Amino acid sequence: MRLDDEAESTNYEIRSGRGGGGFGLPVGIPLGRGGLGCGSLILIGIISLVLGVNPLTLLGDGGGQGPVVQQQSQPGEAPGSSEEKTPVMSRSLKVLGSTERVWGRLFQEQGGIYKPTILAFYSGGTEAGCGFARSAMGPFYCPADKRIFLDTSFFDELSGRFGAPGDFAQAYVIAHEVGHHVQDLEGTLDKVHAAQNRLSEREANALQVKVELQADCYAGVWAAQDRDLLEPGDAEAGLRAAAAVGDDTLQKASQGYVVPEGFTHGSAADRQKWLRIGLDSGDPARCDTFGSRGP
Repeated sequence: MRLDDEAESTNYEIRSGRGGGGFGLPVGIPLGRGGLGCGSLILIGIISLVLGVNPLTLLGDGGGQGPVVQQQSQPGEAPGSSEEKTPVMSRSLKVLGSTERVWGRLFQEQGGIYKPTILAFYSGGTEAGCGFARSAMGPFYCPADKRIFLDTSFFDELSGRFGAPGDFAQAYVIAHEVGHHVQDLEGTLDKVHAAQNRLSEREANALQVKVELQADCYAGVWAAQDRDLLEPGDAEAGLRAAAAVGDDTLQKASQGYVVPEGFTHGSAADRQKWLRIGLDSGDPARCDTFGSRGP
């Protein structure tokens, strides 16, 4: 990606210190009118490593953590000597800055105002408005405090474990989470969460898949709208990353077989499809994964 001349977003904070305790999910956590058995718990463990909304918001569990002592810089405030930005943080903030320009313009064209999210960098663990965040959960967006939580060590996992290296694969991760913020501003997440409370586990999962696929499409819209940042091969790298974190890909790797009713993010083919729709059209209106009636 051509990020050298891109300005870094000032909407960030760097949280120092590590949260204590482990992350555990008790057997039989309710979701909608259903429950989670051992197989679903294994699946949740896999999902926690990839993209999407904090699993705690879907499970209704705070993670069982006690108070966490931490320090953090205020959004837009220069971090202190113990909180210096790393090169990967700087790259992430350049991507975030690009998303702010794109979505700011798109919202303005529709007569609205885009209120940027805050990118919260942390290491190990930290408290979030949606519960305790741990690096093993992967990046996620928390609607409760309008923040994206990112332990940049996830990018090593994305490259090494999931076979999706490169700047654009990392940018896709951030743009996907920004897509959830856009859904939050549009009111989509509130509608989905309200609907999920009335649904069975299978139905709630199917609705969550639509949320994630729309965020993938929104990530493609961002890239299409700021195409000058892309270099040859970037789009293909993003599509490989989307396939690498497809539910069927992850299930095959972990248990050797696929359980479609357990999907919460979408298959590799569907994730690639919707990212491609965004990349080809650059139009958020084309990202209607819910159908004309909405969630």
